[in-house]
Amino acid sequence: MVNVIHEAEFGQVKACAAAVVDFSATWCGPCKMLAPVLEKISEEMKGKVDFFKADVDENPNLARQFAIQSIPALIFLKNGEEVGREIGFKPEAAVKSALQRVFD
Repeated sequence: MVNVIHEAEFGQVKACAAAVVDFSATWCGPCKMLAPVLEKISEEMKGKVDFFKADVDENPNLARQFAIQSIPALIFLKNGEEVGREIGFKPEAAVKSALQRVFD
């Protein structure tokens, strides 16, 4: 499951050993295409990696903190620290490959 997160709750993301934050927006076509891919992967990786979604329009300070300039943007975090990112729509295999590269 991908949990919707807001700036005030970002501490719970930083507390995760491994997390993915999907920076997106409701009006973004590629973001809408990526959402079901992330839902599927999040179910497969339950207990290993936590998945979150942050709307850039609702969380401008968070987007600024991570220097988000293009969406969708996947930020990979280990113990609250950024360890990688992927920009733009990626098919399931590419997202899984990126996750494996970062978290294995």
